[in-house]
Amino acid sequence: MLMTNERKVTIIPPKPKYHYRVGIYCRVSSRSQEQLTSLATQASYLTRLVAAKPGWILSDIYLDIKSGSEEADRNEFQRLLTDCRAGKIDVVLTKSISRFGRNTVETLATINEMRAKRVEIVFELEEISTNDSASQLYISILEGVAQEENLNRSENIRLGIKHKVENGTARIFLKRCYGYLNDDSGDLRINDMEADVVRSIFDMYLAGKSIIGIKRELERSNILSPTGNSIWCKRSIENILANEKYSGDVLVFKTYCEGFPESKRKTNTDGKHEQYISISNNPMIISIETFKAANEERNRRSNVFKTETGNNRKSTRYSSKKVEIKQ
Repeated sequence: MLMTNERKVTIIPPKPKYHYRVGIYCRVSSRSQEQLTSLATQASYLTRLVAAKPGWILSDIYLDIKSGSEEADRNEFQRLLTDCRAGKIDVVLTKSISRFGRNTVETLATINEMRAKRVEIVFELEEISTNDSASQLYISILEGVAQEENLNRSENIRLGIKHKVENGTARIFLKRCYGYLNDDSGDLRINDMEADVVRSIFDMYLAGKSIIGIKRELERSNILSPTGNSIWCKRSIENILANEKYSGDVLVFKTYCEGFPESKRKTNTDGKHEQYISISNNPMIISIETFKAANEERNRRSNVFKTETGNNRKSTRYSSKKVEIKQ
């Protein structure tokens, strides 16, 4: 009787001759709970991929929480590029092309630079690597498609926000600012301590003090800024004086983004885009008359005036210093 032996054979992969230092790059566009959960999921999944790849060693993880369309540099992305240029990273692993660069031009420029540095970039979702000579055209096509999808998604989000603003259900009407807090139902309520500071800022301004003078007075009185600092920023005081919410109303879409994907935020003062105002939206900290008087005073003090040729500056600037006139 013939006997056959059933043998269980296990493949033993060869040990890699080299170890590749891998940097993981992940990005989400906001700090919402959903986005932060997505960021953690991305990092966890890509870390497991590195651990499962023979010869790969995790060197560092780079996490950005910033929109890919924003003009400002992503700090962690820049740190990743710095480490690559310094020879600290051999492979960059990222979820997808759309998570990596802001647009096709930037993505391809980065890929070309990293190729020159002999750094491989692996896009997990598309299953492509920049070490593949045919990948550049493919990446360019995919990036263009992803860019169009991002544009459509941004437009849908904008229309959704606009619809909620029009019917009065947008949460933006209840956004908290210095002088207010949100109660348990999300409605705006006055923060008495901060509201007193707001009133004093309007009073000092209408009494003739300059922004610098108000800043010094607040710091001299040991009053903390809206961000909790002992030093006040001039811009914070200017924003308080310009915020109609303190008189009970809320104006929406004061700014807008122009251009895609290199979006630039601009002030919506030229009537280019429609705005919405909610009257008696929240409790008043100052009267409507006080707010109007303060902003008329701001216009009077401004050293910028409009002409047919554009904005011009006055030769003199406002000062709260008293000048003695000699007879």
